Amino acid sequence: MKIVYLAMLLVSSGIVPAVAQNYTTEKSFISFYSHAPIEDIKAENVKAVSLFNSSTGEIAFSVPIKEYQFRKSLMQEHFNEKYMESEKYPKSIFQGKITGFNPQTKGIQQVSTLGKLTIHGVTKEVNIKGTIEKLADKLNMKSSFIVKLEDYNIVVPQLLRNNIAEQVEVTIDFIFKPQ
Repeated sequence: MKIVYLAMLLVSSGIVPAVAQNYTTEKSFISFYSHAPIEDIKAENVKAVSLFNSSTGEIAFSVPIKEYQFRKSLMQEHFNEKYMESEKYPKSIFQGKITGFNPQTKGIQQVSTLGKLTIHGVTKEVNIKGTIEKLADKLNMKSSFIVKLEDYNIVVPQLLRNNIAEQVEVTIDFIFKPQ
């Protein structure tokens, strides 16, 4: 249902033309990692949905914040309530365009994505490097990039500065299937 809603939203907004070579996520994996002196923090999310138009390079994805899973339940609770305010900001969204991808080429291709990333209610323009590998009729899209908490108004209390890093490494690994 979420994919159908996302598809309708993107087609009606003109981001994805009605007739195109469209792909949707079959599997999604997003993680973030934060190294801090006292404790490293890592969380994973497999509930993201995405659409990719390989003809135009346009891509959009939506990540439900509450679906990040942590090793410790208290970390997950603090993440949702104190830092991400996931009741108020339930999703992270990206809309952009991938360049450097040729749908006719097999194997791994180096790509670049320019677009708008919205986290915690703040939208920033980002340029992210990654790869797309064509596997028969599927695509495997991977990237790793840094997000600075202050860029998205995510405040870490002074008392916890040693527990939480000022930036996190985000890793994505999506498998797309034809729509």
